[in-house]
Amino acid sequence: MSDLVVASHEHGVIRLFALDMRPEEAKFLREPGAADQILGVAGLDPEQVDVFPVSDLEDLGLYGYLTEGCDVSADQLDHTALDAIDGWVLVVHSAAFRGRAAALRPDRRLRLIGLYTEEATSWAGGRIETESAKPYSAPQSAPQNDRPRRMGSAVLVLLILLVIGGALWLIL
Repeated sequence: MSDLVVASHEHGVIRLFALDMRPEEAKFLREPGAADQILGVAGLDPEQVDVFPVSDLEDLGLYGYLTEGCDVSADQLDHTALDAIDGWVLVVHSAAFRGRAAALRPDRRLRLIGLYTEEATSWAGGRIETESAKPYSAPQSAPQNDRPRRMGSAVLVLLILLVIGGALWLIL
């Protein structure tokens, strides 16, 4: 397999590989640094690399894993081809590269199934036309008068001084 290039600005791309190896070897790829070695790159974020047997997905399958678990749109996927994959797979998310460019040199025991893009959340929205969304439309509160609060504090201080003075008069 030729080198696979990862751009430094890449975001939301998922690489799915089928693993042609014994289950013990595939399980080993879960160890820190093992996926780096088999992909021919250093410094992958292990939290962004998944290694598992397809059978663990049960009824969900790879199709469901990608659509429901990874937000890949169904139009990117071949349901029949994904259902035909068994054994172990390696899933590498763009975030695994920590924003760095990379040239992957996958081991011959890896077979690239596909590159898929996660659906991006659209933060664009229409203009909100409700009355409450208009500037300065919040109900105006009456101006607050600080005088009653200051008067209450003054009375409280006076009472405390009278109590202390009375206590001292009784003691003396």
